[in-house]
This record gives sequence, C-alpha cells and structure tokens, in this order.
Amino acid sequence: MKGRTIILDHVQDREAAALMVDGRLSDFLIEADAPAPGTIYRAIADRPVKGQGGMFLKTPDGSAFLRQVKGLAPGQALLVQVTGYAEPGKAIPVTQKVLFKSRYAIVTPEAPGRNISRSIRDDDLRDALLQIADAAMDDTQMGLILRSCCAAAPVDDIGDDIETMLEVATRVMSDEGTEMEMLLDGDGPHVLAWRDWVEPAEVVTADGGFDDHGVLDALEDARGAFVSFGKSGGMYVEPTRALVAVDVNTGADVSLAAGINANMTCARLLPQALRVRGLAGQITLDLAPMPKKDRRPFEDALRGAFKADDIETALVGWTPLGHYELQRKRVRLPLGDVLK
Repeated sequence: MKGRTIILDHVQDREAAALMVDGRLSDFLIEADAPAPGTIYRAIADRPVKGQGGMFLKTPDGSAFLRQVKGLAPGQALLVQVTGYAEPGKAIPVTQKVLFKSRYAIVTPEAPGRNISRSIRDDDLRDALLQIADAAMDDTQMGLILRSCCAAAPVDDIGDDIETMLEVATRVMSDEGTEMEMLLDGDGPHVLAWRDWVEPAEVVTADGGFDDHGVLDALEDARGAFVSFGKSGGMYVEPTRALVAVDVNTGADVSLAAGINANMTCARLLPQALRVRGLAGQITLDLAPMPKKDRRPFEDALRGAFKADDIETALVGWTPLGHYELQRKRVRLPLGDVLK
C-alpha cells in the first residue's frame, strides 16, 4: 500500500496512533501510565543535589528532578514542564523553560519575539505570517514560533491556533497557587498525531483501524529485536539495563561490499526502529566489518537519517573497539513496557 496513512485507535484499552508509510509502520504513539511530556506542574522545591547543580521537586505524580537550579529554596513553588520519561526508579525530568506547543504555533513565555521556521524561505510568505502572528499575539510579551507546516496552512487556522495556545499559556503562567498541582496535562497520542504528523496523509478513525491496516502485525514484529534488511542481512535492536545494543549482520551476503551495504541500511532504518520501539538513552552500534575509509560515508548517512527525526539524538562517535555510540532523549516509554 503506497502513501501515508494515520490510524487513530486503541490497543489494550490505551489510546494509540500509528503512522504507516508505504505499508510499513513508520511511527507509533501510545498512552502510558507515567506523566506525558508537556505536562505542567506547580511543583514544590524539596532538596538540592550537591555536586550536580540540581534539585528534587515534589509533584502530584511523584518526585521530579530539575537541573541547573539557581536561587531556589526548599519549600518554594514553581512552574515546571515534563521533558521526557524517567528511567525506572528515577525522578521525572522537568524544566523551567515552559513551552506551549500546537500544530502551527509554539508560545514561549520566557523568550519574547516572533520567529518563523527557517525552512520557510519565501519573503512574502514570511511577512504574511508575521502579520498573522502580530494580530493574534496582540500586546502580549510572550514569544511565538511559527512552525514549518504554516507554509501550506489556511490563514484562519493559523490565527485560531495561535489564539488558543496564547489563551492556555496566559492561564497557566498567571497561576498564583502555592500548593503542588498539575496545571496542564500533556498531549495524548491522538493529539500528538495531529500536532506532529503534518505531512498530507489519509486519516482513519474507525474502530478496528489497527487490524484493518496491518498495525497490529507490525507491532508484533516491533516487539521482537530483529529488523530485516532483506538480502543484505539485518540488525538486532535489543534494550539492556544499561544501554540499547544494535548488532548489524550481513546475513548470507559474502561480497566485499557486504559490510558497508549492511551498515548503510542500518543508518537509514535505525531512527524508525528506535521510534517505533520507544527506545532511547545510550545506544551502541556493533557494526558489520568495513574499512575505516567507509566510516565517514556511514556517519554522513546516519546524520542525515536522524536529522529528519523529531527526537533529539546526539551522535557521539567511535569507541576504541570500533563501536559507534549515540545518546537519545527519552520522550517515549519502551513499547515492551507499555504493551504486555
């Protein structure tokens, strides 16, 4: 099946969204029990962590950890936003740099100014978008970022989106409470799909959509470790307690170019494999054997693949043993932890 299809459904009574591209599962979002990224709390400062420049906070959902703390005293109330999921047994990661993100606009209370995605290069369009932003933001001192999808969006939709986000931001930022409380819940899978999967696609909302479009079979495959490259081998993507190990194999290919071919395929498919499985943290690639002269093309391919990925990933580099390491932000829970 060619083209892009967004399917909104449920799995094990959990809200979920799937993005199928040319019949393959490209992305998957599912509701988790933990607080979703984007959740905003009025938290209470608890105790500092000496030597790390951070502080533990109290929230209605448990302990949170805030880095780079200055001038914060225990017992003080503050607004924080969840930035990702915590590893088992650790505190919820939060930040004081609160953002209000929607499909077309991001309101930035602590960063004034009007900004437009650099991918929009047409000067006339940028001027038109600035006029929309100025009209919608009125006299507020909050900042605004217009996302790349504004380039093809109706004017009224952009204006309405900005006004909605500004209203939410104004309500939350004007909060004067002193007790810990959740002020804004993070977006669920269906809203996230609308917000972030902005390229043209068929949208399926009927019950049973996952079964009808092969999502359930693709999820069963994703719960396994193996990702096939076809005739050129495959890779095993396996989470351990310390890191995610990726083992690349050439399979039955015994040609001189087998190693670089398998590694280049790994570079192309790895972001998708990690997204669908919800894997992040430290990632170590045990690549197929290839000459050192082929390392630069591999790195370029890997960098290009992750550049198109929404989840922040740092390409750390080569180890003395010839492994390649990455560090990926934890914005999703592992699929195996959510689906039992």
